[in-house]
Amino acid sequence: MKFLTEHLVFRTDKRQEFINITPTVEDLVEKSGVKEGFCLVNAMHITASVFINDNEKGLHSDFEEWLEKLAPHEPVSKYRHNLTGEDNADAHLKRTIMGREVVVAITGGKLDFGPWEQIFYGEFDGRRKKRVLVKIIGE
Repeated sequence: MKFLTEHLVFRTDKRQEFINITPTVEDLVEKSGVKEGFCLVNAMHITASVFINDNEKGLHSDFEEWLEKLAPHEPVSKYRHNLTGEDNADAHLKRTIMGREVVVAITGGKLDFGPWEQIFYGEFDGRRKKRVLVKIIGE
């Protein structure tokens, strides 16, 4: 059994941003030498997400607009969480909607995706350093 654990680090310039991390994860699968197994990609912060979807700018804009309608950032006073001195209650809600992690099968040494699937890091309370765990296990 082979294992590889890596941490990716992100610090976005914007409060909300989607970053395609597929090429980085593919490089880590190759580095691991795993031919058959699984790859876990996990946002290690409660205001960030990892999800799988299409790499299409219009869709990403739709996500941003939809999430802002569901959990608008302002007014920050509308959220009880923000009474703690934070202003990121909306980011916690957005993370819950978009998901914490993904698991992708590895087949023949490659991520075994369906058509158009890519892995994205979703940031909802940016401008500070955050980590994403990549854990690869297999033969």
